[in-house]
Amino acid sequence: MANEELKALVEGSVYIMREAKMNARKVAALWSMGKDSTAMLALARKAFMKKVPFPVIHIDNGIDFPETYAFREELAESWELDLIVAKSKIKPEISGYSCCGSNKTEALKEVMKEYGFDALIVSIRRDEHGIRAKERYTSPRDKDFNWNYKNQQAEMWDNYSSNPDGEGHIRVHPLLDWRETDIWRYTKEERIPINPLYLSRNGNRYRSLGCVHCTSPVRSSAGNIDEIIKELEDTTEEERAGRDQDKEKEYVMEKLRALGYM
Repeated sequence: MANEELKALVEGSVYIMREAKMNARKVAALWSMGKDSTAMLALARKAFMKKVPFPVIHIDNGIDFPETYAFREELAESWELDLIVAKSKIKPEISGYSCCGSNKTEALKEVMKEYGFDALIVSIRRDEHGIRAKERYTSPRDKDFNWNYKNQQAEMWDNYSSNPDGEGHIRVHPLLDWRETDIWRYTKEERIPINPLYLSRNGNRYRSLGCVHCTSPVRSSAGNIDEIIKELEDTTEEERAGRDQDKEKEYVMEKLRALGYM
């Protein structure tokens, strides 16, 4: 791998996932079919001999893009994923976006309890949003999914200490140090499949993907990964500018995150 910085990121992510698999009793990973979580699954395949060795959870509100569902089915089959689809309800909630937010968290709580998972691998990155910058590689949640971001453990990859109540779970963040351009460079290098919505169509593309109700495209002519990377090197627009929920005031996202939001 020519890029030594990217090589170091890959090695760190592989190490974190192997430690999670070894130390936790029962691990799962969240998959939104977006670029980050798909790259994360590709890293899991690299870490575990081309096989994702734990179940993969999609929290489905029923209104993702058709391209997203098609991508899910195609990749789940070709990569032989143990896919769990957990349905979330659409109803009023704290952020004002009934399609997502805490409603998806409630669906995640149910599936975690049903299957008994005590560790959850998630593809968040520090550079995505201010509240995510406060996360750790491993982060404990209590039985109610609450996260005490004001009193966190030291920044250590191999700290898999139990939650105080003994009933919570550990969030594992192998992509925490990655940037958006790192994801795209790795996706290109490893030829990782991507959702076609990331590529320009009629002068627009999606830079970050959610559901049809709260995600908007950005103006772009980038029709391949090289063009996406070049575009990102020149832009000053935030990555999640097309995600309505992320436009909320900082304290709303902070509260959602503290309550267990992905």
